[in-house]
Amino acid sequence: MEAGPVLVRTDMLSFTWHAGLSVSQKQKSIASLHEAARTSLGCSSLLEVSSKSVDPVGIALSAFNLSMYHPAIDSTVSVECAFQAGKVFRDGGPYLDLLHMSSRDAKRDPRIRGDSPLVAFRYCQMDWPLEPQTAFYDWLYINALREKPALSQQVMGYSAFTDIEFNPQQSINCQAYSVALFAALTKRGMIADVASQDAFLNCLRGSRISNARQDEARQGSLF
Repeated sequence: MEAGPVLVRTDMLSFTWHAGLSVSQKQKSIASLHEAARTSLGCSSLLEVSSKSVDPVGIALSAFNLSMYHPAIDSTVSVECAFQAGKVFRDGGPYLDLLHMSSRDAKRDPRIRGDSPLVAFRYCQMDWPLEPQTAFYDWLYINALREKPALSQQVMGYSAFTDIEFNPQQSINCQAYSVALFAALTKRGMIADVASQDAFLNCLRGSRISNARQDEARQGSLF
């Protein structure tokens, strides 16, 4: 890990895409992406973070699978459900009933996919701004992972992370980025200091951003 103002470095790579919706085709594309990362960037110990991963750790880290305690219902929910239930639109929301749905149903709920613009996020009466763009999602994900010590320890055995399901043309949040941010904060001894909203946002304000939408700086390692 290099010291510096960039916590995570994001790289876009060209690789062979294997068309098709089957898991086997997605896993062929993952293998191609990882080979490109090794060849072009010298990455090792790569982990695919999605439900299509060949590694059980990567599957467990999918936002559809990774659970967290949610005080609003005094129970655990997936990161995906917590994120979707936190959206506040100009014409409605947040829709807390999404906390009781499956991850897939919550993401596909027509209220979430409507035309009303997103204006904020809300978590247990605490409002989050839309900027930095991925802050709320990353905070949810990081705190969910902090609740899983065994899984967190396994994450630290990897040096780079991918997400074959992420499409930068359609999405902002990326679970691979969130995992890398968790690893970066852990390696810098900062993970316990960003549990609160203020501390996390202050940390981001003090760092340069390198993600799929914004690249303010480059440094020689992913974190």
